[in-house]
Amino acid sequence: MSDSASRQIDVAIIGAGFAGLYMLHKCRGLGLSAHVWEAGSGVGGTWFWNRYPGARCDAESLQYSYSFVPEIEQEWRWTERYATQPEILAYIEHVADRLDLKRDVTCNTKVTAARYDDAAGLWRVSTDKGEEVTARFVIGATGALSAARIPEFKGLESYTGETYHTGTWPHHKVDFAGKRVGIIGTGSSGVQLIPMLAEEAAHLHVFQRTPAYSIPAHNRPLDDAYVQRWNSNAAEFRRKAREETRNGMLYETTTKSALEVSAEERQREYERRWAIGGGQFLYAYADLLVNPAANETAADFARAQIRSIVTDPKVAALLTPTDYGIGTKRPCVDTDYFATFNRPNVTLVDVNAAPIAEITETGIRLEDGSTYELDAIVFATGFDALTGPMLAIDVTGRSGLSLREKWAEGPRAYLGLMSNGFPNLFTVTGPGSPSVLGNVVVSIEQHVDLIGTILAHMQKAGLTWIEPEKAAEDAWVQRVNEIAAKTLMTKAKSWYMGANIPGKPRVFLAYAGGVDNYRKECDAMVADGFRGFSFAA
Repeated sequence: MSDSASRQIDVAIIGAGFAGLYMLHKCRGLGLSAHVWEAGSGVGGTWFWNRYPGARCDAESLQYSYSFVPEIEQEWRWTERYATQPEILAYIEHVADRLDLKRDVTCNTKVTAARYDDAAGLWRVSTDKGEEVTARFVIGATGALSAARIPEFKGLESYTGETYHTGTWPHHKVDFAGKRVGIIGTGSSGVQLIPMLAEEAAHLHVFQRTPAYSIPAHNRPLDDAYVQRWNSNAAEFRRKAREETRNGMLYETTTKSALEVSAEERQREYERRWAIGGGQFLYAYADLLVNPAANETAADFARAQIRSIVTDPKVAALLTPTDYGIGTKRPCVDTDYFATFNRPNVTLVDVNAAPIAEITETGIRLEDGSTYELDAIVFATGFDALTGPMLAIDVTGRSGLSLREKWAEGPRAYLGLMSNGFPNLFTVTGPGSPSVLGNVVVSIEQHVDLIGTILAHMQKAGLTWIEPEKAAEDAWVQRVNEIAAKTLMTKAKSWYMGANIPGKPRVFLAYAGGVDNYRKECDAMVADGFRGFSFAA
């Protein structure tokens, strides 16, 4: 991959995942000089870093992929309903090679600062390699889930065993055979990894603070006939996903309430959806994420499934969520997760009842005094989501305004795209956009296309900078909060709310109105002469 000498370019792009690569391709099509900086040693973003055993997408592979080059969509052959990390990474590598993108990507390089030069009207971008590049535009394609986080456990530095984080997994195979392994965290990554660890470790201790709802994936190989049907209708399927769905995925939906049907009919529908697996379950009824009583019917069904799988009633009770609704946190999709707790070499440890007091030289000690000797500890403790990746960079806008200061009480951005005081700085699927609440590739493509529309308009009109108006930004932030408040998702202590990060403001971080409605909002903004944005020549 190429090195970038100190120079001036049109567009500096941070991150070489799905968003950064498409943004680079878009800029080339507009005749703009663009370059990408990537912290990893290769392209792929999330799928470069999250290499833990069992890692796979929880969106169906035929839909979790680019649509902007139909030829690539037709030529790539996915092998499974839910693709594994290696297959997704191979796909991203294929696209990057096919479009000759890597020559404009510098890897093993972190962007450390981006400072706006008021006098020059340009951004000065610095890296950890001592480079400084001047750019007209900066685009943060840093991903929503890329700032991996390990909680500040007392004594962590004293531990003499092996430690791993699911979000920064080694590139080599990790051998857990014959080892006493502890894993902290039972969110999406933990749910995928735990069954794999249990098959290999001599004994696995699962340290759980909050139990997770998880829906079976029922993963399977994709047969040729199914793939052919998709490919034959890909353009229309993609259009429907973009324009007519809440989450950018083609799921079977309904307008019915869970409460307007009989208990028997509801049970049959839940059973049918559970047998299909994956995200289909949460679309069984239209009001599962807005009506507490409706949600409780679905949650009760999921709880009964846990009790039917886990043979020890005490363990089943610990694994059963009771204090938040299904779907109000990031839903998990699994293969044999709950059945794993029936294995004799797996122990569930309730760290809600007895929190972790410290990590010792040889393992973990809880506040009740119990200790666990461990050869390896795996942290499936998640990320500083949505805001963390951009705030890890020293971003300074107009008149020395720091992005960290501006977002100190929660992110403020118009359409989740730009923030007042930071001209010519865009974020792809940033806070205040649908982002993580659906098929993120659909949202990435929509954001990149929108940024491309803005840049093309500026080129044609001879404009040099764009910035959102404060009133438009304030109104959008209020709108995002109002929409979220109508859902049950604000009632759960989740990373959607920043609840996993001590001191992080408790605000809902994404636009919960659906990718279809968000697209309409953006299209209306463009049609109305880029309403809410200020430009200058």
